[in-house]
Amino acid sequence: MADPLAVPHPERLPLALRLAQPFREFVHVKSASGVVLIFVALVAMLWANDGTDRYEHVWSLPVGASIGSWSFAMPLRLWINDVLMSVFFLLVGLEIKRELLVGELASWRSAMLPLLAALGGMIAPAVIYFAINRGGPGQPGWGVPTATDIAFALGVLALVAKRAPAGLTVFLAALAIADDLGAVLLIGLVYGHAPGAAALLWVALALAALVAANLAGARHPLVYWGLGALLWIAVHNSGIHATVAGVLLAFTVPARALIDPDAFADHATSVVSVFRGASGHQPVLCNELQQRSIASLEEAAEDALPPLARMLHALHVPVNFVIMPLFALANAGISLAGMGLESVGAISLGVIAGLVLGKPLGILLFTTVAVRLGARLPAGVRWGQIAGVACLAGIGFTMSLFVSSLAFPAPSMLTEAKLGIFVASIVAGVLGAIVIAIASRPGAAPDAPDASAAG
Repeated sequence: MADPLAVPHPERLPLALRLAQPFREFVHVKSASGVVLIFVALVAMLWANDGTDRYEHVWSLPVGASIGSWSFAMPLRLWINDVLMSVFFLLVGLEIKRELLVGELASWRSAMLPLLAALGGMIAPAVIYFAINRGGPGQPGWGVPTATDIAFALGVLALVAKRAPAGLTVFLAALAIADDLGAVLLIGLVYGHAPGAAALLWVALALAALVAANLAGARHPLVYWGLGALLWIAVHNSGIHATVAGVLLAFTVPARALIDPDAFADHATSVVSVFRGASGHQPVLCNELQQRSIASLEEAAEDALPPLARMLHALHVPVNFVIMPLFALANAGISLAGMGLESVGAISLGVIAGLVLGKPLGILLFTTVAVRLGARLPAGVRWGQIAGVACLAGIGFTMSLFVSSLAFPAPSMLTEAKLGIFVASIVAGVLGAIVIAIASRPGAAPDAPDASAAG
């Protein structure tokens, strides 16, 4: 069945569109971004083990600009981790705001299940890691196993649970978004530096300008990108990690439409009628009334689509298929030269135990508490599937790598943390896939009737 929303194209597409078509189809596959991340991580590992030091040399190259006596430069890896990842956190912030306004986190009743599950999925791994590394040099890394890589986890779920109820995907997505909110708070409160009063004042002024733009009705993305750049500079100079600026910016982006759906539908119908009436044999380029009709429809579409939704749509492809792969390429490479079992120290063990054991234990325990308090499992979802999703949440990868880069400035400790993240993410992914596949079989035993309706 043809998609009624698909844009019509001529039978013979231009060469550029024909070349881009496979990519356009690929990016709409649910598991696509996870597949790309896996591929890029493998490339990073191969590159880091090519027998030279080119991997570290490339990502340590200083990149910047100078004008007269003024100059600014940062290592290439920091441009990715501090600047590009701020855009990633902007997308995270936009998703969190949408969920808080109209999604699974919009009401306490709907938010209780994923919020408590995410809380358990952060507390248990942190406690297990801290117990293993207490008093040791790896103690500051307790935040590393608290994170979930939403792209990887959803990608694995899409691959192994094609027959699973839609509510299972919604639960995992809401859990991961709540987990991201926790990770943002962790980065800002734990892994930043204490800012001075003057630095905080500049952050407050930049944030106030963004809020004022929202209240004044500014809707053009350039307004928020421009003021957001000033906010990023202020946050970066304050000692708070610069990526927090992306989340702060997201919460100032307008979420209201200027015209309601019914008014837009009526206007669109009227415009299409005018467009049809002005139809002739001459091309649109020569038909002023048709041009005005298209321009009017474009303007109405912009007013009917909130800037938040527009930015979410615009950032999906660059974040998931450019920024995150670049981050993985710059941070996932681990040189395995000389590594053996003796290389798996307390940091690696803490990360592995936290992600593989702590995540599912914490999520299942707190999900049970949420159900006892009156929350309901999503329609048609079994406890066995919840257990599988809880295992998938142990795929830390991107977020865990990011937190570990903040927690461990020493290269040897960072390498050990990365090793633990890789092992844990692979084990968690495989384990979660097996549990979900078994629990989603048509012949799998259903839960007790009251398992998801307690209270």
